[in-house]
Amino acid sequence: MSDRETSNLSEVTDFILVGFRVRAELHILLFLLFLLIYAMILIGNIGMMAIIITDPQLNTPMYFFLGNLSFIDLFYSSVIAPKAMINFWSKSKSITFAGCVTQLFLFALFIVTEGFLLAVMAYDRFIAICNPLLYSVQMSTRLCTQLVAGSYFCGCISSVLTSITFTLSFCASRAINHFYCDTRPLQRISCSDLFIYKMVSFSLSSIIIMPTIVVIIVSYMYIVSAVLKIRSTEGRKKAFSTCSSHLGVVSVLYGAVFFMYLTPDRYPELSKVASLCYTLVTPMLNPLIYSLRNKDVKEALRMLLKKKIVLFNSFSHVI
Repeated sequence: MSDRETSNLSEVTDFILVGFRVRAELHILLFLLFLLIYAMILIGNIGMMAIIITDPQLNTPMYFFLGNLSFIDLFYSSVIAPKAMINFWSKSKSITFAGCVTQLFLFALFIVTEGFLLAVMAYDRFIAICNPLLYSVQMSTRLCTQLVAGSYFCGCISSVLTSITFTLSFCASRAINHFYCDTRPLQRISCSDLFIYKMVSFSLSSIIIMPTIVVIIVSYMYIVSAVLKIRSTEGRKKAFSTCSSHLGVVSVLYGAVFFMYLTPDRYPELSKVASLCYTLVTPMLNPLIYSLRNKDVKEALRMLLKKKIVLFNSFSHVI
């Protein structure tokens, strides 16, 4: 690295998040859209966690994983949404170097953890459908805890490796053409040689993503094979209904991620839209998908609301 590049690197104390390139008057509309989506994320995921924690009937491996999924969705969207909404009103649209590192680190941690957790949930459905008599034995509390802890560990490893992005020199520009700190926009403003970095990043991404995809695909191959052997139509419908919510979540998340990373660099606005899908839209949809398609969750929600109404009426009579 030249002395000039070293000097420029040392001077980088903050970045500018360009965000969406739209007219200024549309920033209010975008702010309201982000606010609405984020509010739904908070209500949906906190509500889902509250239902799972308070209802004893949902004390099963499937809902233990679902509760962790809601926790992850809540936090990784919170890493992105508040800063994006602040920047709609900010003239500088700046984020400190440390803030950018923290945002990318936490986002990588939670998004990778979610990928591994979805693979764990696919394995859980495989055991439930293909080995129902041994389900409670095989999916023990200890194993479930280990699988979730392993997902978080993989997320931590990934986030540490992703942080090598900030070893690049940023002497070309401080303006990140995105609404949050991400690796590809940061690469675009770097003046370092990216060949080795991109090869390492691609290898690491393959090592992280491929196992989760393989587990999900293989699990569902066995699930489909087992379901097709069920003679009754009602039995097949019931078996597929337990997997449809998970398949919906996997399709939305991985579809948006692949679309974003396969979009050429010359179409940054398309990448932003795809990023919006998996950073905010997916965490908003997940509780809806699982609650609308799940009888147990709907029944638990109905009972919880009934208790709240009874408690409120009792309190009103006392007053």
